[in-house]
Amino acid sequence: MRPPVDHIAAPPFPARLPWFNTAALRMDQQIGRPVLIEFWDFCRPNSIRTLPYIGGWHERYADGGLRVIGVHASGFEPSGTPAAVEAAVARLEILYPVVVDTDFEIWQLYGNLGWPGRYLFNRDGRLAEFHYGEGGYADTELAIQELLGIKRPLLDSIRPEDEPDAVLAPQSEDRLEPPFDGPYDAGGVWGVLDGRGSVTANGRAVAVDHPGAYPLIEHERSAHGELVLELGAGVSCYGVCFTPGLAS
Repeated sequence: MRPPVDHIAAPPFPARLPWFNTAALRMDQQIGRPVLIEFWDFCRPNSIRTLPYIGGWHERYADGGLRVIGVHASGFEPSGTPAAVEAAVARLEILYPVVVDTDFEIWQLYGNLGWPGRYLFNRDGRLAEFHYGEGGYADTELAIQELLGIKRPLLDSIRPEDEPDAVLAPQSEDRLEPPFDGPYDAGGVWGVLDGRGSVTANGRAVAVDHPGAYPLIEHERSAHGELVLELGAGVSCYGVCFTPGLAS
């Protein structure tokens, strides 16, 4: 959405934070180009579902002047080290710069409210558009095009629930402590897992070979279900998260 005022400046990046895909960047050196900041966590399903759009905008608009920067702020133990983030950046084939917000310094400077959190700044370093959570992709891309002075077809929606006019059903709250089993209402069920081995979700085996968010159950539309999760040897679960689905 558009900010209520047009004079909110982009906060600076604290010094000495780990960066990947680039040397350390400074916000004051980005003046003259639009900058898209995305707060994310590779253990958060909502972040994983948003990444294809962020990567797509980098691919489409970097040559036109857009700078995309991912700010990784860990919300789970398995994603809490720079080494884990570096491995995830490589595994997820993220090509734009990523800074690791090890102590939530950038988060606090932005007053960020959750994952994912998206902030688009204009060429003067002023906030032009922001969005919390999944969705809002068409609005953000239209704002990018406006700042770059171009117009072209938007990226296709990846999922039906990403369409601008999609009506989503309320979903269950994430379960961050055991027991993780139980009833839920959602479009999808994800496990935040680490280790090597497998888990079984409602009878379906899911292989685990790295820390991250793993899809356990997927529905075409939001549905009521009952999760039965069995952890195999060598695998730890740090939470079960629910993603949105279309209202029936």
